[in-house]
Amino acid sequence: MDKKMLQTLRERLQQPHKIVIIPHKNPDGDAIGSVTALCGYLEQLNHEVTMISPNEFPDFLNWLPLSEEFVIYDQETDKATEKLKEAEMTFHLDHNAFHRTGQMEEVLQNLNTFFVMVDHHQQPDNFADLTFSDPSMSSTCEMIYHLITGVGDAKLITPAMATSMYTGILTDTGSFKYRSTTPTTMRVAADLMDMGANSESINRKIYDVNTPSRMKLLGVALSNLRILPEYRTAFITLSQQELDENNFNKGDTEGFVNYALSLNDVVFAQIFIEKESEGIIKTSLRSKGDFDVNLMARKHWDGGGHRNAAGGKSELDMDATMEKLISILPAYEKELLQTAI
Repeated sequence: MDKKMLQTLRERLQQPHKIVIIPHKNPDGDAIGSVTALCGYLEQLNHEVTMISPNEFPDFLNWLPLSEEFVIYDQETDKATEKLKEAEMTFHLDHNAFHRTGQMEEVLQNLNTFFVMVDHHQQPDNFADLTFSDPSMSSTCEMIYHLITGVGDAKLITPAMATSMYTGILTDTGSFKYRSTTPTTMRVAADLMDMGANSESINRKIYDVNTPSRMKLLGVALSNLRILPEYRTAFITLSQQELDENNFNKGDTEGFVNYALSLNDVVFAQIFIEKESEGIIKTSLRSKGDFDVNLMARKHWDGGGHRNAAGGKSELDMDATMEKLISILPAYEKELLQTAI
């Protein structure tokens, strides 16, 4: 991390401030982990800290330290807006554009505050007074570790903070199997274990939480799996009716797309999930090797993310959305067929 920016941040944090920390909409393990870890750090520096999430996060993350202290914007809008307007600093974690916060975007655009971004996604917007952006990092949680140690406060990392950061690294690296996992990532994870993160316990709380309804929904998803071997592609669909019939809860489809990607000789996988209340088809894209789904998501699905993991949406119905995918694949045929895995 840039030493001058770290010094600027350290100097600004010398005096207590009213601070709000914000993850992206539909926060995942990296978002919630980084926010709760940073909150634990800032509170030790005597700042008044509020964590505001645009919406609820999945139940399998509600055990994380401080997670019960979140203000949920779409449920407590007045309280959240008041806290935002009072804030002297806002930290934006695991996102690099205001629109990634959903309904909070308009409020954020009108704030007169000091913005700090810490994020590892590509092509950040230029809104922050301090921008810590590094797409080569495995996760925002790894960046928070480097930020805290970079300002000389490694001694302030508590077991609770280590647990939060380890959780974010674990989930955003696919349990350390994605290409974003570097030797430095592994050393950071080891340090966090030394600082109190219990790897076995965290893995169990994240991954061993299936319900019968989620397992049945996975069965439906796999029955809807379509394979296009000529493009080394597979995709999954889930309609609103299928979600409702299987008692869908937020977070239940987490990781489903990876089953499609796990197929032998599949380079690119995508899942389409109908969100009737929003009038969209939510989509997640995953890839192996050098096939860049971030570029595909930005060009075709009004989204973005990382080279091998991205998200987006479609405002077409499910049939038209599937037809759209099939229609754009020929443009990527050569790249898909030549991608080494």
